[in-house]
Amino acid sequence: MEFEVLPLFQGVKNTPKHWTVSELTSKMKSVLEPAFSEVWLIGEVSNYRPSASGHLYFSLKDSNAMISVALFGWGNRKRNFQLKDGLQVLCRGKVSIYAPRGSYQMVVDHLEPLGAGALQVAFEQLKEKLQSEGLFDSGKKKQIPTFPKKIAVITSPTGAAIRDMLNILKRRAPHIEVLVIPAVVQGEDAPTQLIRGLEVANRFNLGEVIILARGGGSIEDMWCFNDEMLARTIARSKIPVISAVGHEIDFTISDFVSDLRAPTPSAAAEIVSGHWVDVNRQVLQSFDRIRNHISRDLKNRRSVLAHVSARLVSPVDRIRERMQRCDDLFTRMERSVISEIQKRRLSLGQWLGKLDALSPLRVLERGYSIVKKSDGSVLRSFKEVKKKDEIQIRLLEGEIRAEII
Repeated sequence: MEFEVLPLFQGVKNTPKHWTVSELTSKMKSVLEPAFSEVWLIGEVSNYRPSASGHLYFSLKDSNAMISVALFGWGNRKRNFQLKDGLQVLCRGKVSIYAPRGSYQMVVDHLEPLGAGALQVAFEQLKEKLQSEGLFDSGKKKQIPTFPKKIAVITSPTGAAIRDMLNILKRRAPHIEVLVIPAVVQGEDAPTQLIRGLEVANRFNLGEVIILARGGGSIEDMWCFNDEMLARTIARSKIPVISAVGHEIDFTISDFVSDLRAPTPSAAAEIVSGHWVDVNRQVLQSFDRIRNHISRDLKNRRSVLAHVSARLVSPVDRIRERMQRCDDLFTRMERSVISEIQKRRLSLGQWLGKLDALSPLRVLERGYSIVKKSDGSVLRSFKEVKKKDEIQIRLLEGEIRAEII
């Protein structure tokens, strides 16, 4: 497009070169963006506008200035906090010029909250969210069994926490059955395994109470117990849940949503066995009272018995007389038995002599023999046999088999 030179400027030479807006913007981009390709910026979030596409648009400001910010793909990122107005953040990105509006902005690829830190911000935001939904209401808490006989502990089977708990339970209530459901208690896989442990314990009714246990550590180490899905799973549990995570000064989301918080895993073991210990103490105290009462009663009865015994005449002499009488009777009986045995031995000897005299063997000693038929009967007449019959001849020593000829 040609421009007509006004009369006022007809005598002016060396007219300056003119640029289009696009050319100027492009030139500024080529100068500005390479110089600020990686910038770390601190500021307060303002004009927060999330889009349906998952991209974020907001401003960063301080007391004297403001800059527009674009953050692409925020909805697809894994994050532990919710961005909102007023939040102090640290951003990393590059400075760019958005040509359609002719403004410069910062395109951010990393963002984290400042002040309390990302994890603490995420913790407070999730706590506020779940509290508003009523997951922390005391009216929804289930009663911990007074005398549990079986408990399920979801924790690392190799950690110090489970060893301490088992030692305490063995000492205080050894009859309680303890089922350990293995789960990692640190890292990205921990929430999934903890949730699975809770679901398995509820599905198969593995205990009267569930204990989520982990020893102390940093907030990063215990962060898995601040997982939202884990908190909702604890709230849905039909079995009462005790959260025993970290030390007394440590708090996690599971502490607020569970039915009871124990300051340490060891304290959880003491809680579930506490009533058993109290009952055992009461039983021992009752036993001591009963034993003392019986001891006093026996002492009184011994005193009465001693008093009565002193008034009785001793029956020792009469007892000795009876003992002597028994000895005399025993001696007489012994003599009578011996005499009777001798008489019977003599009579038996006489009868044996008579039987021996009548014995067939005595006849055989004199040279006689006994002849039997083949059927074993005694042969008394020659008429009882015939030719070719077999006979047996019994001698004093041995037998002879013969045939009738």
